[in-house]
Amino acid sequence: MEPSPKDAEPAAAAAEPRGASASSGVVVQVREKKGPLRAAIPCMPFPVAVICLFLNTFVPGLGTLVSAFTVLCGARTELADRHVCCVFWLNVAAALLQALTAVVLVGWVMSIFWGMDMVILASYKEQGIPQQL
Repeated sequence: MEPSPKDAEPAAAAAEPRGASASSGVVVQVREKKGPLRAAIPCMPFPVAVICLFLNTFVPGLGTLVSAFTVLCGARTELADRHVCCVFWLNVAAALLQALTAVVLVGWVMSIFWGMDMVILASYKEQGIPQQL
């Protein structure tokens, strides 16, 4: 004999601790840990980021190389503790990795994702949302 839905309600209510309801919850903050190459992506103006995404889509690594030069022009990154030249060379290394591995399509996909990250960072900057460090 199966229990009726009315019998199941008191059992479910008894399983919850006193004072807790189904709508109360815990806020969990998730913070992504980025490696040095990923953290070196500069926060550029939105139009420049879109151009870099476009370049990365058709010539893997070219948009990343352009973004490396924006670091020399003052674009900020999440690697505030590193020197500008170090961040520049990290972006150049990422561009070379994308270009060299594009033959097996890994670099091409990586290049597109890199460009998408540039656009996302630029949209955060445009909306005034602080970067998540």
